[in-house]
Amino acid sequence: MEMNELLQAVRELDEKLGNLRVLLHLDEKEKRVQVLSKEAAKPDFWNKQEHARAISKQLGDVQSEVGEWQALRKDLTAVLEIAELDEKDQGVNLREELETQYKQLKTRIDKLEFLALLHGPYDSNNAILTFHAGAGGTEAQDWTGMLVRMYLRYAEAKGWNAIILDEHRGQEAGYKSLMMRVEGPYAYGYLKSEHGVHRLVRISPFDAEKMRHTSFALVEVLPELNEDIAIDIDPKDLRIDTFMAGGHGGQSVNTTYSAVRIVHIPTGITVSCQNERSQLQNKATAMNILKAKLHAIEREKQAEEKQELRGEYQSAAWGNQIRSYVVHPYKMVKDLRTRYETQDTESVLNGDLDPFIEAYLQESRKKHYA
Repeated sequence: MEMNELLQAVRELDEKLGNLRVLLHLDEKEKRVQVLSKEAAKPDFWNKQEHARAISKQLGDVQSEVGEWQALRKDLTAVLEIAELDEKDQGVNLREELETQYKQLKTRIDKLEFLALLHGPYDSNNAILTFHAGAGGTEAQDWTGMLVRMYLRYAEAKGWNAIILDEHRGQEAGYKSLMMRVEGPYAYGYLKSEHGVHRLVRISPFDAEKMRHTSFALVEVLPELNEDIAIDIDPKDLRIDTFMAGGHGGQSVNTTYSAVRIVHIPTGITVSCQNERSQLQNKATAMNILKAKLHAIEREKQAEEKQELRGEYQSAAWGNQIRSYVVHPYKMVKDLRTRYETQDTESVLNGDLDPFIEAYLQESRKKHYA
């Protein structure tokens, strides 16, 4: 890249960074940092630990976003000043160094720009993922296990923490159902695009005749709600059961009734949790997830936001498919909403989901501003 081209590219990057300040609402977020910092500095802040943890998470997330923009502004200004000194007199070595810095800054700004797509009210929250095997027994349960592994790999690549909260294993392979909490900045914002039915076409490893099989699994995605969102639930509407936590193959992993199942009688929603350390923790987690489900239903009724938050359980059927994974007779993963596709099925099943997620968010943004 010639010096005049490099200077123009840096100036365009500088303009993009300025626009991002508006798109990311950083003026409001800087004020939010001040408010949260004052609250966190109160002597009695940690008296209510759950509330304190929620505030600390919010503060950390906002500080990280604001801090990255400020660091980018400082670094980009330095590069721009050097590039503008005298573009004709810059030596080759300096130009090469500036070009390297430009590429690094562009990568960081592109990453920050992606956050502008995550503008939903719950996008910065943790996510609750629930997997349900479709009809088909072992085939569908094994496919569900493959999806669980895919999202665990994705979370690991993002540096997020994924915690299994409840699981019901298949008799031969995979899972009948599984629920996990994914903790990390904008976890729900990224993963909300994954809600729906996922279809697999492959040669079955469980079929002696090596026939081609089609399997389905539903991935349900909800935001973990912050403590400040009030959801009123009448205790009379709940049926709470306790049972022994089940291990692999159905055996009990302990001799106490630490697992909890909560049924919301009016809606029929059932939530189970068995992998926390105590019955009290399992009950608290199950209640939080129940609140998230009820809150999602209420939001759908009020704003018809069916593309952002889920409502009732959807059966794993053709009409609700979002993505198709074909391993045989050819290789192809295709998103049925955005038409984004790739032949690299192995990478996708190993957690390379960002291209699909970004395509979905870009498409959603176009519809939002249409």
